[in-house]
Amino acid sequence: MSDKTLTPRQRELYNYLVCEINQHGRTTSLRQAGSELGISHAAVAQLLGSLEEKGYLRRSGRYSRDIELLGPGMESPQEQSSPKAVPIVGRIAAGLPLYAQEEWDGDVLVDPAFFGGSNLFALRVHGDSMRQVGIMDGDLVICEPRQFARNGEIVVALIEHEEATVKRFFLHKDYIELRPENEDFEPMRYELGQVLIQGKVVGVMRGPHTGFL
Repeated sequence: MSDKTLTPRQRELYNYLVCEINQHGRTTSLRQAGSELGISHAAVAQLLGSLEEKGYLRRSGRYSRDIELLGPGMESPQEQSSPKAVPIVGRIAAGLPLYAQEEWDGDVLVDPAFFGGSNLFALRVHGDSMRQVGIMDGDLVICEPRQFARNGEIVVALIEHEEATVKRFFLHKDYIELRPENEDFEPMRYELGQVLIQGKVVGVMRGPHTGFL
């Protein structure tokens, strides 16, 4: 079996499949999965093949929608490791910024095999400015606490200590750019002191925030 470490795209598709199977008992078509994740159905098919090679799922046929999710060397992801609770903290914006609320909105169960960091937190997304990287309105983003970011990373940024948003981060010589992943939205520019990084987005959950990821 090949290297079992998942790429970000492979992990994104695997998480999507978990949500679909938990909600509907089976997965969607390749075309619908690609549309919701912002990639082509051919790319979905290639990712499914990679996940199967790495032992994360099993299909009865190459084009079958009957998928059994597996953990590497395990009978099922549930048996691989116990889920851990991640707190859901307020809401953030993937569109127009929203006020950074501090209230705790319950928690979500995640698989520590994919999300092994400590002190993770989850935030509910409002808006679709990040849809081209598979972050949709209503999704939960799983975040690793951070006070710094590297160029190109998707982060949770607090703007002027009040508004929080999810965008791709770029540091320029005299300003910070928070770039959306939707051509209908314009990049946002801020002075260096206006933006505080709160965390790096490490995963996405779609649908009800119950069950196993």
